[in-house]
Amino acid sequence: MTWWNSLDPAAVTVDPGGRATVRLRVRNTGDTVEEYRLGVVGPAAGWARVEPDVLRLYPGSEGTAEISFAPPRSPDAAAGPTPFGIRVEPRENPEARDVVEGQVTVAPFSEIRAELLPPTIVGRFRGRASVAVDNLGNTPLTAALTLRDDAGRLAYEVDPTAIQIAPGRAAFANLTIRPQQVLWTGSGQTHPLTVSVRRSGDEQGHELPGSFDQRPVLPRRLLAAGGVLAALAVASVVAWLTYAPDFDGSARENQAVAAPAAVPQGGEKDSLDDAPAPPKGEKGGGGGGHGGADSGSGGT
Repeated sequence: MTWWNSLDPAAVTVDPGGRATVRLRVRNTGDTVEEYRLGVVGPAAGWARVEPDVLRLYPGSEGTAEISFAPPRSPDAAAGPTPFGIRVEPRENPEARDVVEGQVTVAPFSEIRAELLPPTIVGRFRGRASVAVDNLGNTPLTAALTLRDDAGRLAYEVDPTAIQIAPGRAAFANLTIRPQQVLWTGSGQTHPLTVSVRRSGDEQGHELPGSFDQRPVLPRRLLAAGGVLAALAVASVVAWLTYAPDFDGSARENQAVAAPAAVPQGGEKDSLDDAPAPPKGEKGGGGGGHGGADSGSGGT
């Protein structure tokens, strides 16, 4: 090997979103001009930079490159020590390349994002919702969830009440909300509520405002429709009683027309008995005629 290098310092600490630097010194101990290509290897390579990335050195000369570490404030830069290496590769003798090792420690930070889904919960006897919690920090966290109803008109359940979330991940908790009293009729009622998400070690936490819109069991439109139907039913009954045909009278008339005339049981005898008697004078004259004839014959 015809060169020498050193890293100063070999270990460094950096805050997420900040910047820290180390210096790499390279000396050409050979007798020819050499060009050294530099690069960062390891997990920190994504947020590290070398300037310049090429050193051209004459025999016996020394050059310096600056390596800067700028981890993002995101879960991509995990908290804790992270090893890295600076690869030094001579152009004329690539088989003689070397890696200078160091360590960068990323400081931890915590950040969460919570959301109530949906923020307005609707129901008659109960309602359901969920709380989404995102861990935007670079360390695992434990979050506790509570629900508060200042008016005391709701009963609720939170499942689970505590969740563990890895960096860059999300977790969910389920909410079940029930009104203390059932609303049978009338207008709906809105009950404000607040969901609190507090990570361990944090006294403030996140407050998520929401509401439970309680709907009546029998809405107004249903009652109005029922009233209209009842009115129509009453009107139909009245109209039927007023304008319905008299089926009993019609039946009696039809029965009288269709029945045959009654025949007396006596027959012709009854008819002759009812006839008037002949006059008495006509009966006596007939007898006298016969008597005169008898007298004339005796005289003869």
